[in-house]
Amino acid sequence: MIHLTAIIGSGAKIGANVEIGPHTLIGGSVTIGDDTVIGANAVIEGEVTIGRGNRIGHGTMIGGAPQDVSFMEKTRSRVEIGDRNLIREYCTIHRGTIEGSATKIGDENFLMVGAHVGHNCVVGNKVIIANNVLLGGYVSIDDQTFLGGGTTFHQNMRVGRLVMVQGSSAFSKDLPPFTLAAERNTVFGLNIIGLRRAGFSAAQRDEIKRAFKLLYLSGLNIRQALERSREMKWTEVGRKFFDFVQTAGKRGICPYRRHGSTED
Repeated sequence: MIHLTAIIGSGAKIGANVEIGPHTLIGGSVTIGDDTVIGANAVIEGEVTIGRGNRIGHGTMIGGAPQDVSFMEKTRSRVEIGDRNLIREYCTIHRGTIEGSATKIGDENFLMVGAHVGHNCVVGNKVIIANNVLLGGYVSIDDQTFLGGGTTFHQNMRVGRLVMVQGSSAFSKDLPPFTLAAERNTVFGLNIIGLRRAGFSAAQRDEIKRAFKLLYLSGLNIRQALERSREMKWTEVGRKFFDFVQTAGKRGICPYRRHGSTED
């Protein structure tokens, strides 16, 4: 199951039923779980742990040094990848930039051709990252998110659960959960179809709509909307929505714009 031209470091730990394609390089500090398939000409180096049942495409690079001018080559950092991920051709996943830190990818994600996951990113579960998406360092992507092709995400930003992002967009501010986002730092509404497909009840969807209206359509600024939210009753989905907004990074959250409207 391991091609004769593959190079495997002496310390590498390879599970059962693993396939490794021609001219692939596996470093000595790599661990690969059972039933994983790795294509040709892939490079997996440094301290990398890959779980069970993953599919890794030709030419993929995992565990390479971060693109950080301050990074020291002697720094020990790692990549951690869960189970049943599909990582297509020529994806790049870089290891952490600080001693002991990690870039983490969860379970059942789909990274399409050419996606880049920068150092110290955290990708949840069941996330779809389309072709040529760029995640800068320390980007956090929550579960069940869809990131459209060619979109760029600035370092140190977060994308909430079940966000759907249009391709060829760009973001440097946090995207609250359950939203539809496009263009440059803009929210256009809620991902209602995604909520239905994820099994959210009608009552849960109504609560998310109520939270969205309070945040974006009430005429209140973000601080005022958060204060008002504390006076209202919410279930878990509403609380998580406002918790995300409360803990937004220093650049804040993406603003809302109605479809068809133009900026001043």
